[in-house]
Amino acid sequence: MLELLDKIRSGKGKEDDLIHLENLARSTKKGSLCGLGKSAPNPILSTLRYFRDEYEAHLQGRCPAGKCSALIQYIVTEECIGCTICAQKCPSDAIAFRPYEVHHIDLNKCIKCDICRQACPVDAIIIQ
Repeated sequence: MLELLDKIRSGKGKEDDLIHLENLARSTKKGSLCGLGKSAPNPILSTLRYFRDEYEAHLQGRCPAGKCSALIQYIVTEECIGCTICAQKCPSDAIAFRPYEVHHIDLNKCIKCDICRQACPVDAIIIQ
């Protein structure tokens, strides 16, 4: 189940993976002899039931929650005031130090740690 979830989370999942995940969770619940085995698949079954649209979004290469690093990118908007706080805080030097200019994030260097977005005083960094 974990391998299927990782595949879906990384944007490499297919519709068949959701069906296989649900069948695997139901089989595990039904075939287990102990309480742990009977309850371990419950989070998967619950999220498939109530949040299936989020799973389907991941199959389409989107993460509605903005948490799956393989499916998101950080963008600097025109609201950037060029204060360089984000560039100073970035641990991977993905933002060049250019005072008073609208900053840009080098997506090849960005490790998607979210530090830049949290540090920005004018909320000019967004997740897409």
